[in-house]
Amino acid sequence: MASENISTEQLAGLDALMSPLGWDLVAFALYVGLACTIVGSLLLAARFLGHRTRSPLKGQPYECGVEPSGPARPGYPVPFYLTAIFFVVFDVEVAFIASWAVAYDLLGWQGLAQIAFFIITLLIALFYLWRRGALDWGPQRR
Repeated sequence: MASENISTEQLAGLDALMSPLGWDLVAFALYVGLACTIVGSLLLAARFLGHRTRSPLKGQPYECGVEPSGPARPGYPVPFYLTAIFFVVFDVEVAFIASWAVAYDLLGWQGLAQIAFFIITLLIALFYLWRRGALDWGPQRR
């Protein structure tokens, strides 16, 4: 009798769930749920079972048994940060240009115009930085 009360929409929904993709999603959801449960339980266990002590000696930085001297984190000069930022910018540029180069024959003239716009924009930005002195890392001219 219970099977007579099931509508065709409900059967269509069950068919979609029973498809291979539906089972893959169910398995993935179970996997994510189990992983989150394990991680959460381990973090809670560490929180409640772990030994916590606080002392001034424990709060000091450890430097191979030598008494600490000076600040723990000395500042880096600005050119270091600029070098890192420029590396990231130009590394991303190379990734975009390399991906364009792989599929240049499929992209046609529209792809060529887009990559040309991208390169010209980067060249304008580089010229602007150069004129503003962002690339001059030597002693300042007075």
